[in-house]
Amino acid sequence: MSEMVEKARNYEIEESMKIAQDNRPVYHFSNPVGWMNDPNGFSDYKGEHHLFFQYYPYATHWDSMHWGHAKSADFIKWEYLPVALAPDKDYDNFGVFSGSAIEDGEKQILIYTGVEEKAAPNGEKCIRQNQCIAIGNGVEYEKIANNPVVTADMLPEGSSLEDFRDPKVWKENGKYYMVAGSRHGDGSGQIALFCAENPEKWEFAGILDRSENKIGRMWECPDFYPLDGKQVLMISPQEMEAEGLEFHNGNNTAFLIGNYDKEMLKFMREKVQCVDYGLDFYAPQTMETEDGRRILIGWMQSWDNPMYPDTQRYSGMMTIPRELSIKGGRICQMPVRELEKYRSNVISYDNVCIHEETELEGISGRSIDLQIALKGNEYGKFKIKLAADEKHYSEIIYDRDEKTLTFDRTHSGFKKDTISTRSMYVSDKKDVINLRILVDRFSVEIFVNDGEQVMTSLIYTPVDAYGIRFASNGKTYLDVIKYDIEVK
Repeated sequence: MSEMVEKARNYEIEESMKIAQDNRPVYHFSNPVGWMNDPNGFSDYKGEHHLFFQYYPYATHWDSMHWGHAKSADFIKWEYLPVALAPDKDYDNFGVFSGSAIEDGEKQILIYTGVEEKAAPNGEKCIRQNQCIAIGNGVEYEKIANNPVVTADMLPEGSSLEDFRDPKVWKENGKYYMVAGSRHGDGSGQIALFCAENPEKWEFAGILDRSENKIGRMWECPDFYPLDGKQVLMISPQEMEAEGLEFHNGNNTAFLIGNYDKEMLKFMREKVQCVDYGLDFYAPQTMETEDGRRILIGWMQSWDNPMYPDTQRYSGMMTIPRELSIKGGRICQMPVRELEKYRSNVISYDNVCIHEETELEGISGRSIDLQIALKGNEYGKFKIKLAADEKHYSEIIYDRDEKTLTFDRTHSGFKKDTISTRSMYVSDKKDVINLRILVDRFSVEIFVNDGEQVMTSLIYTPVDAYGIRFASNGKTYLDVIKYDIEVK
């Protein structure tokens, strides 16, 4: 174990104990202390779900990247494990950036981007990004002697030597495959594919897809997987321009849905879909469970519009893990079914008529799973105020005429000038909109029409603001089910 790893491990143990549990989300993953961004190494190993993450334990801002580590039996209740990696080699002295993990026999293999700051031939400092391996047993990891195993000079001529990162590895029919984000000679994103018989010796196999400056610029955090008869290339593009309500300015996430010729190693894109329409979502990664489900988890934050209180000793949460499926050609996302075993105190109402601001007895809370069916065609706008007290609230607004759903956290209590609203088009199903809303102290995730669309956003409202109010400018009929979520 290097001195840098040991120092980080000691620090996180000591400092995380100072953070009270009521300052954390109840059922979403948060980092032990310091800063967290992208999920890494989301995978199974020896029958348990492992989650690594980009991590700087010493402050609540991005800095020299480590890999934090946790595991879970059910995706909801997580156990912190010691820091897995630190930037302690020449080839990763500027940070151990994002990557993935696979189970390979008795070993767990981590493959990550090593970022090196070095002197260029002209004497100036430059950054180089290459892919590296560490091998371990689920707790302790050793970087191999011949790192890096994939270098940027293996890419097509003209590709960036600096922007080459975030490897996602899988094993299929005894062979290893890797996708990684890269930048083409035209300056925009591309996803490179590599193959290997041995995970320490890789060959370039081609470019799966390119932005061509049409879907943002650099494509980060790629993932490539089969889903319900189609193939999905999932990307996190930077520097996008807004496209209606489908994509917003800045960093986005997208499903590229198509087909894949495994013999020719060619991906044929057919359509593009936004992954999450909320204010705080980036860098998702997926894994396949032993029972064949494809599970997604993402970082609940925005690079361009960061929202975190200065008073906390940690900064970072992950979304609820989500089960993916394709219905009607669209990728749908729903909270993992394991969440249901943590439900309690069910309250339900059928066919309640709402026409002015109304509270329903028992429908409140800051750690809840709330399911609502909006019915009827006698109203123009319907509103739900969450995490509400006399001063604060965050609002979900459905405009039936415009067919838009908006989340607005303007009055959530945050004291900085930050983007607070985002909208998306939704379809009503015979004058019915189904919402599933997960509220967990500092976050709101909205799943619309059985996961056809999702909005993820942070709120940092005082936790004693737990009221829920409904309002309509006409008659809206509601079916409501509320569960408390408790994790002990």
